[in-house]
Amino acid sequence: MAGTVLYEVDGNVAVITLNRPDRLNAWTGELGSEYWGRLDEAAADPGVRAIVVTGAGRGFCAGADMDVLQGIGAGDRGDELLRNEHQTYTTIIPKPVIGAINGACAGLGLVQATMFDVRFAAEGAKFTSAFGRRGLIAEHGISWMLPRIVGHAKAMDILLSARTFLAEEALELGLVNKVYPADELMAKTLSYAKDMADNVAPSSMRVMKEQLLATWDLDLATSNADTDVKMKHSLRQPDFKEGVQSFVERRPPNFSPVTLEY
Repeated sequence: MAGTVLYEVDGNVAVITLNRPDRLNAWTGELGSEYWGRLDEAAADPGVRAIVVTGAGRGFCAGADMDVLQGIGAGDRGDELLRNEHQTYTTIIPKPVIGAINGACAGLGLVQATMFDVRFAAEGAKFTSAFGRRGLIAEHGISWMLPRIVGHAKAMDILLSARTFLAEEALELGLVNKVYPADELMAKTLSYAKDMADNVAPSSMRVMKEQLLATWDLDLATSNADTDVKMKHSLRQPDFKEGVQSFVERRPPNFSPVTLEY
């Protein structure tokens, strides 16, 4: 019997699929636990060099499951949903995580989308923060991530209005990187992920993710000093020699893998 999250490896790309299509992949504690576990699995697998996350059926993730929300409103504390130790976890996975947003992306679904490194969306996919229209606040790190993706003013619009907008506007806002016809979304996303996995050093991608997250709040001089240290280190690594040599020899590079280390 299929679980609430599906997992498969296509070459050197892991595909994680939220799998509650009858509920537009609405978030539950069970789905969350399976999702984090699959991310761990992909991060620990040296054969996986990029990760794609998508949803089964018509939606990506319609937010928290309404049955769970009603339980919280009736007095149930909702611990299984409200556990947030992993909500921003995608950002520390040392491999690129690419979202293929195939449909409705709301609430907790939008939170997870902001944690991806790159986001592609299907034409007409609907986005909304939804929080304010449920009497909630900006949850689980989205108030930190969203303005850094789209800018302060646009983040205010998305969060305060809690309005619904389409993928085409999400592209204009800078929330997604590309918009594709629905029937092309996965093929385009997998092609992008495979090119990245085949031709970019995993060690480079890991460090660049760390740099972007760590230097947002640093001044230029401090950021440059940190970069100089990392650059000198990278120049002494086998991946640098391999990157240059493979280019000179006009062949695919054979870079070393990375895995999640605790």
